[in-house]
Amino acid sequence: MADRNTRATGRQATADRSPASHQSGAAQVPGTTVTLEETAGSVVRRTVHPSGLRIVTEQMAGVRSAAIGVWVGVGSRDESADLHGASHFLEHLLFKGTPTRSALDISVALDRVGGEFNAFTAKEYTCFHARVLDDDLPLAVDVIGDMVTSSLITAEDVEAERDVILDEIAMHDDDPDDLVHNLFAAQAWGEDTPLGRGIAGTEASIEALTRDRIEAFYREHYVPERIVVSVAGNLDHEAVVTQVIESFGRAGFLRRTATPVPPRGGDPLTVHPGSIETRRPFEQVNVVLGMEGLCRDDDRRFALGILNAALGGGTSSRLFQEVRERRGLAYSVFSFTSSHAETGLVGVSVGCLPAKLDEVLATVRDELANVAAEGITAEELELGKGQLRGGLVLGLEDSASRMSRLGRAELVHDELLTIDDVLARIQAVTLEDCAKVAAEVFSRPELLAVVGPA
Repeated sequence: MADRNTRATGRQATADRSPASHQSGAAQVPGTTVTLEETAGSVVRRTVHPSGLRIVTEQMAGVRSAAIGVWVGVGSRDESADLHGASHFLEHLLFKGTPTRSALDISVALDRVGGEFNAFTAKEYTCFHARVLDDDLPLAVDVIGDMVTSSLITAEDVEAERDVILDEIAMHDDDPDDLVHNLFAAQAWGEDTPLGRGIAGTEASIEALTRDRIEAFYREHYVPERIVVSVAGNLDHEAVVTQVIESFGRAGFLRRTATPVPPRGGDPLTVHPGSIETRRPFEQVNVVLGMEGLCRDDDRRFALGILNAALGGGTSSRLFQEVRERRGLAYSVFSFTSSHAETGLVGVSVGCLPAKLDEVLATVRDELANVAAEGITAEELELGKGQLRGGLVLGLEDSASRMSRLGRAELVHDELLTIDDVLARIQAVTLEDCAKVAAEVFSRPELLAVVGPA
């Protein structure tokens, strides 16, 4: 299932070699530790520190790498209108230096050991992540922990990074695919609402953000109970916990009693049907046509995933075959699902020549109506299951993808389904399940976003 929720900001960095990450740690670590999953090839364990910081690891057999992600439960939907873009701004600033490391020190650190280092901001969380050789995991833990807990956020860095972010906003505004999906979200939830606003902010909102307001946002949201540290690879859980506590514990960051974080969501958010468009001097028209979908923990999401695969998930899908192969109306066409705590969207994305727009829309609407009325075939059901199973298993072949699975499960879903559990849920979906979801979702009022030439 394609997910349009995140916008990544590329960064690179690296640091000095430290003791091997797979050496055994202290016999006891603070907090409560449980084993979440154990198979022949891996063990998943979780420790909750008294401060509320959660540390989840997967010890993987047969690898020499390790990946760490620090997942912070704050994103663009947590911003008030006058803080629009603060989460993404802060993501940039945490690379700019701490009391013990300059921005160059942070960059050189992981480069020196051949590590990969990056970060991204989404609507509901921010993630800082690195992948290194197993021996260099303590270094990655130390660098990221230092950044997340002890960023200086100087006025000079705020002003320098403000121009970088404004350039990034302009870059995304010049990308018709980014622009049309932002418009689609704005139409769905309203351009002045947290979910309807773009993640990076606007030129006006970024210009208005002050250093003091960004720092206050940092101090409020970057707290232990909102943070999950997920690590996967050749590691020892107790050693990792000890390293994380040492790195995050500097400057008293962990010297606090956890305050319960209220769960996201609540009442379903209203999705506003209708159309929105903007004109740009592009050669193509870019379109997203869709409707309200399912929230992220809805049990029917597996049936919707299969429907998405059958409708527009690959070259054998209905939309690809009808729009591109049979009619030659567009080069690119795909369907997607997007989900949040209490709401979601489904949609079809197409880029075509302006003269073909009406026929493209008519064709997409016909396919959506057909699926809503008749569901999918038995052959499409099996094909969709195969796509989901293959995508899941093949997507978890390396330490970085395993780390992401752990972090999202702990922070966003508050539940870790084993791979076998997920495969079983996919396999259990029936034609009747798909027909019921299709009839409900694809018959909902339409949302339409269009970006193209005047």
